Amino acid sequence: MSEPCFVPARILLPDPSVPLARWACLACDQFTSQPDYWADARAAAGEGPTALDLVLPEVYLEQPDVEGRIAAIHAAMERYEQQVLTRAVNGYVYLERVDFAGNLRAGLVGAVDLEQYSYAPGTRPAVRPTEGTVVSRIPPRLRVRQGAALESPHVMMLIDDPADTVLGPLGRAAAGQTPLYEGQLMLGGGSIRGWAVEDPARVAAITQALAALGAQENFDARYPAAAGQPPLTLAVGDGNHSLATAKAWWEQLKPTLSPEEQKTHPARWCLAEVCNIHSPAIGIEPIHRVVFGADPAVFAADFAAWLKEKNALADPAAPGAQRFRLTGGETLAASEAVHPLAVGTLEAFLADWLPAHPAASVDFIHGEDAVAALCADGTAAGVLLPPFAKEDIFRGVVLGGVLPRKTFSMGHARDKRYYLECRRILP
Repeated sequence: MSEPCFVPARILLPDPSVPLARWACLACDQFTSQPDYWADARAAAGEGPTALDLVLPEVYLEQPDVEGRIAAIHAAMERYEQQVLTRAVNGYVYLERVDFAGNLRAGLVGAVDLEQYSYAPGTRPAVRPTEGTVVSRIPPRLRVRQGAALESPHVMMLIDDPADTVLGPLGRAAAGQTPLYEGQLMLGGGSIRGWAVEDPARVAAITQALAALGAQENFDARYPAAAGQPPLTLAVGDGNHSLATAKAWWEQLKPTLSPEEQKTHPARWCLAEVCNIHSPAIGIEPIHRVVFGADPAVFAADFAAWLKEKNALADPAAPGAQRFRLTGGETLAASEAVHPLAVGTLEAFLADWLPAHPAASVDFIHGEDAVAALCADGTAAGVLLPPFAKEDIFRGVVLGGVLPRKTFSMGHARDKRYYLECRRILP
């Protein structure tokens, strides 16, 4: 068996006296244009210990006092590790999150081996991003991680586990057991509770189940078009640039370490939550496109002509056709000749079309009603993408490398991961 890519860790938790509604806070890359949300979060945290002191909401990245904020974060990490994070789990944390709509999402907190992850284009490690990584987004995040004693990232990894072999047994074992923590999350985040997974037999069962998901024979059977390629075990569902930042920091550290130190240095791993893409609580929605400054009829004709040129124009009634509903009322369809996913085909067209139309610009829109409203006056062309099947996430990554940018949205902003568990990343 190859070395596992997701392993147990020493996971730190706040003292039971610290209310979750004050401690846990939302992923820092949400509400980036809404400082009022983060002001409300600070008010909700009050004066008590809070994970908000350990992270830098991205709404503040461009503020003039950012260096002072980072210094305060690093100081809080050292202080909290000594005074607040009084509990430790040597293993995993199994958790159940109930969102504002009442959906229950199971997850498993452990550590991703950054040696088995890469965001470099063309690579096929066991752990892969689902979308292209914008390298320019890493340096500001790296400034927070450099010199940090702790991590509490918001990374959510996905497994393609239709039989629920990893999380299902943990949920059944947790039933009736006293949780490590439970309570409400601040500002509409729903509720959460978690249980320690330290029993050696359960830890071994997790390792075996993940190994089976990433086994070559299972990968080849599931993706015959990619048979023989290195298998994919974990795909990044959320927090792509957080994980990329952890990788960048590890690559900076590695040359300063001996080969033996590289095997055990805590920065080699990154804390993350693993979820099953087949969970009913994980909603995957397409992100539509609106092209401003485009005549809808001309845009439709150009798109159809481009598909024909690529030998990709298809009958909308054909089984498996990629269908694009245009706000002018027309439906175009494509084969997989350009890309295995509809969004990839559209992005390839836009990459060719936009440079020839410098007055036009594209935006990424959630919801069909919003697209219709933006295109109502006829000065913009809207393209409604078809429903995005969950299995297409893994299929798209395996067959297409990474998914095109802005392919899908995984839940609402308040459904994202809340910072709760921590881990030391300094020796």
